[in-house]
Formats: sequence, structure tokens, C-alpha cells
Amino acid sequence: MSPLGGPRAAAQSRPTIPGAVLDVVIPVHNEETDLGPCVRRLHAHLSEHFPYPFQITIADNASVDDTLKVADGLARELPGVDVLHLDDKGRGRALRAAWSASSAPVLAYMDVDLSTDLAALLPLVAPLISGHSDLAIGTRLARTSRVVRGAKREVISRAYNLLLRGALAARFSDAQCGFKAIRAEVAAGLLPLVQDTGWFFDTELLVLAQRAGLRIHEVPVDWVDDPDSRVDIVATALADLRGMARVGRALLTGALPLTELRAQVGRAPLTAPPAQVPVGLPRQLIRFAAVGVASTLAYLLLFVATRGVLGAQPANLLALLVTAVANTAANRRLTFGITGRRHAGRHHAQGLLAFALGLALTSGSLAVLHVVDAEPTRPVELTVLVAANLAATVLRFVLLRLGMHHRRDQEADDARVSARVSPWGDGTA
Repeated sequence: MSPLGGPRAAAQSRPTIPGAVLDVVIPVHNEETDLGPCVRRLHAHLSEHFPYPFQITIADNASVDDTLKVADGLARELPGVDVLHLDDKGRGRALRAAWSASSAPVLAYMDVDLSTDLAALLPLVAPLISGHSDLAIGTRLARTSRVVRGAKREVISRAYNLLLRGALAARFSDAQCGFKAIRAEVAAGLLPLVQDTGWFFDTELLVLAQRAGLRIHEVPVDWVDDPDSRVDIVATALADLRGMARVGRALLTGALPLTELRAQVGRAPLTAPPAQVPVGLPRQLIRFAAVGVASTLAYLLLFVATRGVLGAQPANLLALLVTAVANTAANRRLTFGITGRRHAGRHHAQGLLAFALGLALTSGSLAVLHVVDAEPTRPVELTVLVAANLAATVLRFVLLRLGMHHRRDQEADDARVSARVSPWGDGTA
């Protein structure tokens, strides 16, 4: 039974289990048949598999059958089960009341039909308990989810979530799955801004959480549709569309205090790592020379190994191409001190330009040599190629240094700009 006097409503903390880490809310309206099996099954699962103290809150919103009587019986029967009664209908209203009154640090809810496999409950709340994430949702639309439901509901669900992505730029995959959790301090900041009291409640909550820069954890679930569901799909869909229009209008007009919300519950931006100290020209020359010597030796070995099979020009092309790619990667890391994959494609394109110039020099030198001497000796051929490679190496150094230093300057400018721009992706400072 609820410890609150008079009408059962959320007005203060109501710890039913000392130190309860998780409060699972079951919002119900006229569920006298399904409520008992649901709560007993959930209680047994948590008792056996959940490693922390927990409580279960039955949030009865305006039931007119014996749902409240069944709930009170379950509260007397099972330790850690509490009951709240609200005189007004609305799933969102029930969740707001139960979550606002709970003393647990992690709050969750699930539908009374238990369509979601309870094995997903611990993976849902674990990132919230650890502090890694702020909200968590079950998703039926992940590739690894296993879902059994009719085609009509499948199409409606996917269309709704696609509409959310297009209209409200939602990045979460499944807004409607009745299997969600939130950290209590995050709920305290978000709930006063959520206006919906019905089925759109959790969608609005998620949109606000995303705009506040909160981390939303998604868990693929196994989900079996309840064939006895009494949800009015048409009425719910229309209410959801009205809710989307209202929230979209508030976002466009700036009616929502997103800046204050970010400051209150959002995650602070990560501090950028210190900029890499550029390698000076003398060191660049020394390192480039070392890489060049190694590349030239590799080039000559490949040329000699393939000369007899492919002929002079094809062997030169193959040897130069292989060593050019390796040369660019080595110079990028060792000579110019650039790590990571950012702009790697651009740098290799510059390396291939240098390769083209080197190919022109070496192939041209070979062609001229063979015009002058139809059958030059191998040492003469190698000497000409080494000389041409040296010229190509100088060009390579100039091209790579200009290109990579240009990118480093741009990255430094980007870092300075990003330090002055909000990380929330909406252009606010």
C-alpha cells in the first residue's frame, strides 16, 4: 500500500526497500487480469537475476475495474512492491508521478503485458547504474532484435520512427518500445519540461534528452506482440502527430530552455587533446632521407625481382607503386608526425601524385637510356633509375610537406574554432 494519505498520488519520496537501486514502474489502466502474473513474474526475475536492491511500483491511473484491489494485494504479498493511484488517466501522467516520487537512483518502466524479454532488463539499466549513460531504451528495430508482431504494427512503428528522424532529427531508433530507463537526477531535470501525459510522453522525453546532449543507450530486445492489446492505434497515432507538431514548433521558436537544460543535466564536452608539436625542417629532412633510403632499396629489390618476368617498364611501375604507398604512410607518421585516419586519403592522394611524377621521371629515364643504348647493362640501368628516383624524392618531399602542413594548419584553425562553438550541434555558442 502507498504510505501517502488521502488520494494516492506522488508527493514525496516513498522508499519501500532501503537502498533500492532500481525502481521499475508498471503503469496500468484496467488491467485486473494481467497485473498479477506480470508483477509476480517480474518480481521473481529481479529476485533471482538482479544483483541490487529493487522495488516495483504499480502506477494505477484511473482504473475502474479491480486493478487497484489486485495491486494492493500484490503489495501485501510481495516485498518491495508499492502502489500509487491517480484519479486521472494517462501513461505519461502515471510515469511522471511514480518517477518524481521515487527515491531510487535509477528509474525504469515496462508495459504490463511484458512483451519484452526480461533478460534485457539488466543490460538496460547497467549503463545507468555505472554512470556511463543517462537514459536507456529497448529497441525492436535493431538488426539483432527478435520481434514477433503483425505486419500492420510493424509498418506503423517503422513509419513513426522514420517520421521522427525526419521531423525532429531523432537519432534514437525506437521511441515507442515500452521498455525504458533513466537516471533519477536526469529525470528531475527533464520531467518538468515534458508536457504530454499520454503515449507521446516518452518520445518527448527522448527528444529533449537528445537535445540536451545526454547519452541514450539502446538495447536490442526480444519482443512478442500482445494480441490482446487494447491500445487504440488510430487515436494514439493522431495524438503522437499532434505531439510531434507541438515539440517541433517549440524547437523552431526557441520556446524550450535548451541552454539551461544542457547546463543542468547535459554532459560537458570533452577537452581536446593538446595539439601535436610540429616536427622542425631539419628533423623532417633527416627522417625523410631515412624513409627515402629504405624506399629506394625496397624499390630496387622489387625492380630486380620482377625485371626478368615483366620487363623493364612494367617492373618499374609495380615497384614504384608499391613503395610509393608505403613511403607516404611512413612519411606521414615519422616525418610529419601525423597520426590517425583523418585526412589519410587526401595524404595518400598527394603521395600518388608524387608517384605519378616519379613514374614519369623513371620511365622517361629508362626510355631515353634504351634509345641511347638498346641493351644497357643492369648496373647502368640501376644507376639511371637511382638518379631519377633521387629527383622524384625531392619532388615528393616538397609536395608532401606542402600538403600535410596545409592540413595541419587547417586542423589547428578548426580546433580553435571548435573551442568557441557549442558541442551540441545546433550552432549555439
